Amino acid sequence: MKNILLLSGVALLGASPAFAAASGFTLNNTNFVVAIAFVLFIGVLLYLKVPKLVAKMLDDRAAGIRTEIDEARALQEEAKTILASYERKRKEVAEHTVSIIASAKAEAEAAAEQAKADLKETIARRLVAAEDQIKSAQEAAVREVKDKAVAVAVAAASDVINKGMAAKDANALIDAAIKDVGAKLH
Repeated sequence: MKNILLLSGVALLGASPAFAAASGFTLNNTNFVVAIAFVLFIGVLLYLKVPKLVAKMLDDRAAGIRTEIDEARALQEEAKTILASYERKRKEVAEHTVSIIASAKAEAEAAAEQAKADLKETIARRLVAAEDQIKSAQEAAVREVKDKAVAVAVAAASDVINKGMAAKDANALIDAAIKDVGAKLH
């Protein structure tokens, strides 16, 4: 406050008529008036502690910027950590995918081998069954042929017997034929 009063007093003295009569310091001299106004302006700024306020504002702004930079660095580090985590997970998933594919291929190959083995077993069983059916059909055909041969032989023997054999010889021939047929069929 004292500075302002002192400066105001200097300004009033400089503006007085006695001072105005002097040659270099007149109010008509614009350089002098501007110099006085500038000195007064600087004095008011100093009195109101504007430099401290400006310095404080600049310090606060610098602290805010520093805080934002620190937050940005923390976010960057967090983003790097998350990125590394996702890259690691992606790599694990890729490895897991490769193992799944390899496992699926192995299972498919094993299933194909098992299917081939099953097919061979099925074919072998069907061949055996077909051979059994063929053998059974052959046996049935042989039996049928034998039965027909026996029937034809019996009919022929019957005709021969009826036409010219005595009853005693016929009975002996029938008994021999029955034993012969029984021996061949069993």
